[in-house]
Amino acid sequence: MNQFRLTFCARQLSMSKNGHNNQAFVSDHVDNIKQQSSNKYSLELAEKGAVKTPEYNPYEHRDVPHPTTNWETLFHLLKGSLGTGILAMPNAFRNSGYVSGTIGTIVIGFICTYCIHLLVKAEYELCRRKKVPSMNYPAVAEAALAEGPSFFKNCAPYIGTVVNVFLLIYQLGTCCVYVVFVASNIKSIVDTVYETNIDVRLCMIIILVPLILINWVRQLKYLAPFSTLANFITMVSFGFICYYIFREPVTLEGKDAIGKIENFPLFFGTVLFALEAIGVILPLENEMKTPHKFGGSCGVLNISMVWIVFLYVGMGLFGYLNYGASVLGSITLNLPEHEIPAQCVKAMLAFAIYITHGLACYVAIDITWNDYVGKKLGPQRNKLFWEYAVRTGLVLITFLLAVAIPNLELFISLFGALCLSALGLAFPALIQICTHWYETTGMAKGWLLLSNFVLIIVGILGLVIGTYTSLKEIVLTFTE
Repeated sequence: MNQFRLTFCARQLSMSKNGHNNQAFVSDHVDNIKQQSSNKYSLELAEKGAVKTPEYNPYEHRDVPHPTTNWETLFHLLKGSLGTGILAMPNAFRNSGYVSGTIGTIVIGFICTYCIHLLVKAEYELCRRKKVPSMNYPAVAEAALAEGPSFFKNCAPYIGTVVNVFLLIYQLGTCCVYVVFVASNIKSIVDTVYETNIDVRLCMIIILVPLILINWVRQLKYLAPFSTLANFITMVSFGFICYYIFREPVTLEGKDAIGKIENFPLFFGTVLFALEAIGVILPLENEMKTPHKFGGSCGVLNISMVWIVFLYVGMGLFGYLNYGASVLGSITLNLPEHEIPAQCVKAMLAFAIYITHGLACYVAIDITWNDYVGKKLGPQRNKLFWEYAVRTGLVLITFLLAVAIPNLELFISLFGALCLSALGLAFPALIQICTHWYETTGMAKGWLLLSNFVLIIVGILGLVIGTYTSLKEIVLTFTE
């Protein structure tokens, strides 16, 4: 029918007296009818399912000025995991035993990796639905609960704040661990060199003012060189630590294969603190040049987590087999006191952790200032003063906590159980349920609920039991 109308209009108009204008009119009219015909034909095909509107792909709409390669992302994940956590693994194995510690670390590593996959997949699906390039962790949680059952929809406006609170507590806890670690190693060096026994709290007071100044650096790019230097120092120090671990043959004599059940929550919290990097996963994935290669069976995440679990099992197992029940909160404190290389390792690691305190505290400052305090102040002239006040206040909070309870292993276990049980296990499972609540039916929905409820229960039990056990030990230490 449209073809007949095209031919008829062309003939009628071409026979009129206004030749040139009519030819132009014919051309325009013909084009319009062709367009109408094409649109109608496309609509008919779309209704029949022959033509599908292309889905929104968040990866294609990410505008990252300096995207990272797969190898760079892999190294970022590895560097983020090789810190105070891995140095506490021998103490974790002391609480669990070398057999249950090895199996437990592998199982916890598998569960953590699985939960990270859930979070990354949920972010992609929600970005596709909302037609946005990327989201951070609080935004993913809020968007997921808004897609879920009515009860969770009512909680959606608040879940972002809850996630931010857990992230804030975790980052401040990490800073507390840094302060205790640095001060403990300085104390060990000073006690050996000067044959004295100074209070670890005095070492904390000595490092306080430079610590505040480091956290006054407002631009992340100025902190990056410190991170690079710290990574180099850390790698060299780990080489020396491995030398001391394997310098003498390790033995199973006097070592527990399976530890006491009441100490397992301490092991669980320590391993979670060491392994879990849930706070940096989405930022790293969002900054990738090829984000679709982050997941997958041979993706960046799986490769990095295999290496991380391997390194953690190795450090924990052989560190415990070497030092046994006498292993301390950080394996550096077990190194020979009167050997210069051992003292150099303590000094280097203390320096490396010290100069990266600003990076560890950066997320806490960003959440506190940009999401809350800075918004309430508005465009005030003295806004810069209040930002520095917030930065100083957060450092003082971590300092006072460290002074009150200068126990490295209990701090690590507490913040691992308290924060990462929720952030790394329970929340990703809840997000997965809400994201696919209306998309699954039958057996698929049953598996969705069963598998994720197991993770939520494990997360809640880890949070409650692990936090209770750590607090109980802290109270006992504090009252001694």
